[in-house]
Amino acid sequence: MAWDKVQALVFDVFGTVVDWRSGVAREAAPLLARHGHGELDPAAFADAWRRHYGPSMQAVRSGQRPFVRLDVLHRENLDAALRDVGIDPAGIPADELDALNLAWHRLDPWPDSVAGLARLKTRYIIAPLSNGNIRLMLDMAKRAGLPWDAILGAEVVQAYKPMPEAYLRTAEVLGLDPSQVCMVAAHNGDLAAARQCGLKTAFVRRPGEHGPNQTTNLRAEQDWDAVANDFGALADQLLAQA
Repeated sequence: MAWDKVQALVFDVFGTVVDWRSGVAREAAPLLARHGHGELDPAAFADAWRRHYGPSMQAVRSGQRPFVRLDVLHRENLDAALRDVGIDPAGIPADELDALNLAWHRLDPWPDSVAGLARLKTRYIIAPLSNGNIRLMLDMAKRAGLPWDAILGAEVVQAYKPMPEAYLRTAEVLGLDPSQVCMVAAHNGDLAAARQCGLKTAFVRRPGEHGPNQTTNLRAEQDWDAVANDFGALADQLLAQA
């Protein structure tokens, strides 16, 4: 494809840019141990928390509830995840749960993310196109050194992916036609939704996002405009063609 027409790369963040599972598990472990549940696998708890991610956003997508920030959904989902593993959230002080909820603000980037983004930034506008809210994206970027040109969050577009508005309004905010924007993600479904909106697509493999037994998004499932094993390889491809 003609990459010279593309002006901006927008990125899925959870799983594509940062390792959410390890970060959440790291911060959940001491809380679980402190309240007598040290036998629980913190990574399995992170998975339990994440399982509520999609369904909680679907209530907003479907119009069953007004738009709320992901921080709000994560906090509600934390209570649900605790119940999933047999813990009554009422037995843990609310301030401790509120602090754990901010674990999503403190996730580590994948080893190639910061350097790869810095290279891509030399040619393209780079920004998150995430379901995360602005403050979450800001905190994560400050801690991890993510060199975004702009911080965009779901509350800017008032929509959660894969709703078309999430992609189209992001392009509009950047003053670009959808065809001038490329969605970068480790999730085939995200890219399929972006492609339907006219965005270009780049698939980056993250085979460890869901731990050692991951079974989904291990390969590109369509002929995406670019496919790479990490951000460094993506920069090699795109900068060579720009």
